[in-house]
Amino acid sequence: MRSPIPGLGRVMVFLAAALASASLAVPEGWGEEGVQYGQVGTDVTLSCTGAHAGLPVQWRRAGAAALPEGSAIQQGALVLPRASLATAGTYSCHDEDSGLLHAVSLRLGASDYENFSCSWTSSVETFLPTRYITTYRKKSLTGEEKRRNKNRHVGPCLQDLSRPGTCTVHGSEFWSSYRLNITEVNPLGSSFRLLDVTMQAIIKPDPPEGLVVEPIPLAPRRLLVSWKYPSSWPKEPHFQLRFRLQYRPIIHRSWSVVETVNLSEVITDAFAGLEHVVQVSAKDFLDAGNWSEWSAEARATPVRDPATMASEETTTNASLESLAEEPSQAPNPEPINRSDPLEKMAILVSLGIFAFFILAAVLVVTILIWLRVRKHSKDETKPHNFLVAATHLKALPTEAQIL
Repeated sequence: MRSPIPGLGRVMVFLAAALASASLAVPEGWGEEGVQYGQVGTDVTLSCTGAHAGLPVQWRRAGAAALPEGSAIQQGALVLPRASLATAGTYSCHDEDSGLLHAVSLRLGASDYENFSCSWTSSVETFLPTRYITTYRKKSLTGEEKRRNKNRHVGPCLQDLSRPGTCTVHGSEFWSSYRLNITEVNPLGSSFRLLDVTMQAIIKPDPPEGLVVEPIPLAPRRLLVSWKYPSSWPKEPHFQLRFRLQYRPIIHRSWSVVETVNLSEVITDAFAGLEHVVQVSAKDFLDAGNWSEWSAEARATPVRDPATMASEETTTNASLESLAEEPSQAPNPEPINRSDPLEKMAILVSLGIFAFFILAAVLVVTILIWLRVRKHSKDETKPHNFLVAATHLKALPTEAQIL
C-alpha cells in the first residue's frame, strides 16, 4: 500500500569503517566503454570480442614489446595471472593478418572496502509509530552473475538498533553500483525513496594521523612535515592514498597547497621567524571518491636567518651599552655629529659639480662678450679706411685735365 503521506527527507550514504579481505568478483563493464576493471592480486581475463571461435588470435600491449610475464591465451582470451598495478594498460587482440579485432583499457585497483552504510531522516514528524523496510539490489548484473547466483545481489540493508535511521550493506563490491530502497511505513500508509550508490564515488578516507611539523636547522625558509596513514585505511602497495598539504603563516589568511604521494614533504617557501599552520588531507590514489576532512592543525616556526640574527644581536648589544652609560651632567658645547660619511662625500661631489657648471657658464659668457667686442672693433675700422681711399682718389687729376 502506498499513500501520499510525507516521506523520507534525505538519505545519505557513507563508507563504513569495516574492512574485509575476501576475494570479490569485479564486473567487466562499469559504465565506461572500452574499459575493464580488475582487482589487484587476482587473475584477470580479457575477452577478444569479434574473434571467430576456433581461430587463433594475437594479443598485444600498447607501449610494450611483450605481454606481462605469465600471460596465457586460452580460447582467444588473454589471462593475466596475479595482476599488479604494473599490469594495467591498453591491450588489443588481432587476427592472423594482424587486423584489429578488439581493444580494451585495463584498470586495476583494490576492493578491500566491502561495507557501506546509509542514514536517513524523516522530513515531517508524523506522531505515529513508524518502521522502516530497507533493501538493496546490485545494478547492471552481467549474464554470468545472473546465472550463477542472482539472490546474492539482492538483500536487506541491515538496520542497527543502536543507531536508529541507519542500515549497512555487507559484502559489497568496490567497482559496483547499488540501488537502495528505504520505505517508511506507519498506520496511515507508506512512502519510499530510491537511491543509487556507486562505491567508487562515495569512498572517503579518514584524515591522516600523527601530523608533525619541524624546523630544519640552518634552513630559514624550510619546514619538514610528516604524517601517517589513517588507522582505518590499510597501508598496502595496491591500496594507497595520495595527500594534499596546506600551510600558511599564522598572520596570513590565504593557504598554499601542494599534493604528494609521500608521507613527508619539505616546505621550501616558509617565512623565516614566523609561526606556520599546517594541515593535511587524503584521497584514494586512483582519484576515486572524495578528499578526507583536514587533519588537526600542527604548528612550527622556521629557524631565523643567521645573518639577520647576528645583525639584530649587534644592534641590541649596542643599544644596551648606550643605555648602560651614565649621561654627563655638564652640557657639551660641541654639536653632535650624526651625519654619515657617505652623506658627506655625496654633498662634496654635488658642490663640486655645481661649481664646475658655474665656472663653465662664466667662461662661455666671457668668450661671447669677447667675440662681440672684437667684431664691433672691426666694424669701426672698415668705414675709416674707405674714406681715406675716397679722399685719395678725389685728389688725383682726371684724364681730361691731363690732356
